Amino acid sequence: MSTQSPAPPRTWAHRLAGLIAGRRTKWAVLALWVVLLVALGPLAGKLGDVEENDAASWLPAGAESTQVVELEEQFRKDETMLAVVVYERAEGITADDRAKAASDVSALQNLPGAQKVQGPIPSEDGKALQTLVPLTDEDLTGAVDEARELAERGPPGLTSHVTGPAGSGADQFEVFETIDGFLLMAAGSVVIVLLLIIYRSPMLWFVPVLSALFALGLAQSLVYLLAKYGDLTVNGQSAGILTVLVFGVATDYALLLVARYREELHRHEDRHEAMAYALHRAGPAIIASAATVAVGLLCLLLAEMNSTAGMGPVAAAGVLTALAAMTTLLPALLVICGRWLFWPLIPRYDVKYLEPEAYESEHGIWSRVARLISKRPRALWAATMLGLIVLSLGLTTLKADGLSDAGMFTGRPDSVKGTEAVARHYPAGSGSPAVVIGSASASDKIADTVRGTSGVAQVSAPATANGLVKYEATLKDAADSEAARATIDRLRAAVHDVPSADAKVGGMTATSLDIQRASARDNKVIIPIVLGVVFLILVALLRALVAPLLMMGTVVLSFLASLGACAVIFEYGFGFEGTDAGFPLLAFIFLVALGVDYNIFLMHRVREESQVLGTRRGIQRGLTVTGGVITSAGLVLAATFASMVTLPLVFMVEMGFAVAFGVLLDTFIVRSLLLPALSYDIGRRIWTPGRLAKRKPAADPPKVLERVG
Repeated sequence: MSTQSPAPPRTWAHRLAGLIAGRRTKWAVLALWVVLLVALGPLAGKLGDVEENDAASWLPAGAESTQVVELEEQFRKDETMLAVVVYERAEGITADDRAKAASDVSALQNLPGAQKVQGPIPSEDGKALQTLVPLTDEDLTGAVDEARELAERGPPGLTSHVTGPAGSGADQFEVFETIDGFLLMAAGSVVIVLLLIIYRSPMLWFVPVLSALFALGLAQSLVYLLAKYGDLTVNGQSAGILTVLVFGVATDYALLLVARYREELHRHEDRHEAMAYALHRAGPAIIASAATVAVGLLCLLLAEMNSTAGMGPVAAAGVLTALAAMTTLLPALLVICGRWLFWPLIPRYDVKYLEPEAYESEHGIWSRVARLISKRPRALWAATMLGLIVLSLGLTTLKADGLSDAGMFTGRPDSVKGTEAVARHYPAGSGSPAVVIGSASASDKIADTVRGTSGVAQVSAPATANGLVKYEATLKDAADSEAARATIDRLRAAVHDVPSADAKVGGMTATSLDIQRASARDNKVIIPIVLGVVFLILVALLRALVAPLLMMGTVVLSFLASLGACAVIFEYGFGFEGTDAGFPLLAFIFLVALGVDYNIFLMHRVREESQVLGTRRGIQRGLTVTGGVITSAGLVLAATFASMVTLPLVFMVEMGFAVAFGVLLDTFIVRSLLLPALSYDIGRRIWTPGRLAKRKPAADPPKVLERVG
């Protein structure tokens, strides 16, 4: 057997891979990343400064509620959010209670950003008082915290809460302020532990984690610049997901590259040459994976929802920086450190690895799985497909109509308790009125129409500015209820018919309704576009039509099964009231794009092996040699997203759980059994109309090192 060195690289891609891992150029790559981090790193810490967590940053662009938010600016110098301080005594409010609430008014007026305070307003049943405090965003969280401390210092037996849009917003802001640091620690810890287990080396984990931190720093800096100068909407939700996504995706790419590098180290004495071959072979799958995820995420720019549209570029920036770090910085660091980094399982050059079966023989479990698929492919794909279809039946229980204030949190923060207290003693919509703005010339007609609308409890006095009139209508039903949304529809229909009024209806309930409808529209428009774009990328990568169709079909079925299972678990396991209206679309983007990742890793290797071994043998070997690393990647990605389950926000818990569940389903069922079994059953026709569909396996497959270039 010949043990001579392989022929020199013959393609530009191979030459580029050799340049990244070159003896001298590896230092240049490292220096470039250090310069980037020094130059842009400080901007990463400023990301929180450009986050927008106010209502306007979430609203659908162009929706009626958004227009009302803009019109309201003409009625005040500063944008305000209403804090509702509610005092409650079950036996009835006492004289001391009334004195306490009255004495608090002057102190509340001195809160940061406080405007004209109204109240205390007694309830009809005599068991509660409420004071209304409009607050600017000068220091919303601090003002609400002060109000809570002030109100709770009352006579024994008197309870108090701060609720309303400002109270609820402050509770959310407090979560978002700590979410990035918490998720970084959680995701980082999970990745380190899993890499220690996977690599069985006390040192190797450090290089992928360091590369991921570099990628995250660059991603946060780029997102900061886009938000500061490019009109990109960034909120706490997207910033938190960015952290998890970068760590998960970067580690996935690292696992794939390191596994191929380890394989090549057995075949090459020179580690630089081994890395060049590893990059040349694994690079296309990693690039296609990143392109699939990034392009799918950028399709979110077509969303009407500001929060959803902003999520696309934020997450795409994370994926692309992870790609850049793991295909340049990571290879450079690995060859700089040398083979000792793998200690104690250091991969040594061994001529036995020149045989195709040698490396394959080390993957016992996956060799057995591959043999099982070759023996009973049809039974396997039929059984797994049936199981996924059964799981997808849970979709009938999915409630994606949005979450109430109480339903947004996994616990019961003070704002939720306050909302419940207000609902017990005042019109349920008190503190979150509908806002009606129209032409001042039709003021009386607008007021009469609003008062005459079913579901409206009371109407405020008019406020006028710049030829406009504004009324606040307190609803009879809770602001986050379906009944209140129905009232908004009636109110809009009524005021729109007022001649020459040009009236519009906004407010918290109207915003919720517009979000629900915009999300439904986004689902219908964006999901087909994403499917089409991802399919075209797969066609370009595999140069076939049937294999991409199989990959897309199995991933979509996996998504439906994941969502169906999660719908049941959310309701009966976690006890959640439903999901955010935008949840199905974001879950689709992440699950389909990330799910296709593992199919890409598998099928790219299968295509490589099929060129010399034939399709069915190529499927067996491709599954065997990639089974361990792809499973490890799936476990890491699932674990990083699962860290979101510990957060106190229902949306983040649901997203983290759904992605983790879906990734595991893709990893262990779709990629391991369903797709290989389907492909094996169909045979070389999966490459139709490419040349591989017509090529028969070679009678005497060449050695591994004769297949380079």
